[in-house]
Amino acid sequence: MSLAVLYSRALSGMHAPLVTVEAHIANGLPSFTIVGLPETEVKESRDRVRAALQTAHFKIPAQRITVNLAPADLPKESGRFDLPIALGILAASGQIPADKLDQYEWAGELALTGELRPIQGALAMTYNAARSGRHFVLPQQNAAEAALVKHATIYAAQSLLQICAHLTGKQPLAVYHHLSEAHNNTLIYPDMIEVKGQTQVKRALEIAAAGNHSILMMGPPGTGKSMLAARFPSILPPMSEEDALESAAIQSLSHGSFNIANWKRRPYRSPHHTASGVALVGGGSRPRPGEISLAMHGVLFLDELAEFDRKVLEVLREPLESGRITISRAARQAEFPARFQLIAAMNPCPCGYLGHHSGKCHCTPDQITRYRSKISGPLLDRIDIQIEVPAVPQEELMHQQVAGEKSSAIRLRVEKAHQLQLGRQEKTNSQLNVEEIDQYCMINSDCENLLKQAINRLNLSARAYHRILKVARTIADLSGVDAIGTQHIAEAVQYRRLDKD
Repeated sequence: MSLAVLYSRALSGMHAPLVTVEAHIANGLPSFTIVGLPETEVKESRDRVRAALQTAHFKIPAQRITVNLAPADLPKESGRFDLPIALGILAASGQIPADKLDQYEWAGELALTGELRPIQGALAMTYNAARSGRHFVLPQQNAAEAALVKHATIYAAQSLLQICAHLTGKQPLAVYHHLSEAHNNTLIYPDMIEVKGQTQVKRALEIAAAGNHSILMMGPPGTGKSMLAARFPSILPPMSEEDALESAAIQSLSHGSFNIANWKRRPYRSPHHTASGVALVGGGSRPRPGEISLAMHGVLFLDELAEFDRKVLEVLREPLESGRITISRAARQAEFPARFQLIAAMNPCPCGYLGHHSGKCHCTPDQITRYRSKISGPLLDRIDIQIEVPAVPQEELMHQQVAGEKSSAIRLRVEKAHQLQLGRQEKTNSQLNVEEIDQYCMINSDCENLLKQAINRLNLSARAYHRILKVARTIADLSGVDAIGTQHIAEAVQYRRLDKD
């Protein structure tokens, strides 16, 4: 047979479109050509494949070899096509049987020794291969990651020779089964009880965790803002199977492989304030996910929020609303999910000590205004909860006996409220649209009057009005009541801290 057809996968954002690898051998001067819009890494496959076949003692046909990667308008990148290209040449030249090749999808980078090296995006490719009904063959290092996709048939190999032995029937590969999830039952996070004082802030964080609300903490240095943010994942509800798989797939695209030890552990991303807009939302000539996507179904903590470049912060506005980011380039377009929970912290003024009991602040009103204006009104409007974090009193700080609740106790209440929301509307309160707000956040006349006063006094926007209703709905869920009361509205209004300023 002079023609062999195999299947592999490319990566385009979170998608893994099918790539048909066609290897053809014809008479003519010896040559090796790869067509189908290959990028540099794919063009270099010729040398890697040639060396790997020679090392494995296979015969390289001294003829005209043409490899086509279809569709031709889809850019092909990375070394994952090494394996299907090598197998296509072997099948087209009759050195291995070709009758079972269409039952599999193949991906793997070849070393010059014929060994298989790990690839990027194994989760996304395995998920799509399972939906197509074909088995997936990939390097051993990616097997544990790919096995997170249940109902997928996975074969893991260490070398080209192992795969050839499998195809010839001499030594079939065993199906790789997914690992037990027992090691994921104990997720280790810092405990909230370690933070002394700040009862009101802990309450606000509990509400944010229960309804998946974004929160901004403003206070002087050393009041525990970063400490509270680091312990916030410990009170979040557990991840569902679907959410965990989506989060793991995003991390697989960025880091090359997903650490199985982090399965069902909510990601916690904390980029430095010098991060660029591309680092935050993703991009590049070959689009890659940014911090907001890597924090998928987890926490994105932005410390020293006002120190970020204003243009960088503005790119967060659309993802906070839509839960996704579309990256457009001249050659291609990619869309990544970005449903993260924003936790931000900032100082009240340039020196940081405005309102501190030490009285060290000497910032002028004009300096304070310029400092806070780095966070635009539209961005601030999209943050559900804004709360002040005061300095902890000295007596409470130095008290030896720790007062407060463990994260496990707070998490129980959060999980109960979270399940209540899923049972009522199949989504968290923060994700409610305007029509659903009217349906699930109905209020009586007393609540309406209270809200009217708040809107007039604080000059709130329509977006802020809806966010107050959603936060009030979460507060009512934590209380275990069906109807939103005036006490819930009043507490939600108190969390628009910067609107008061």
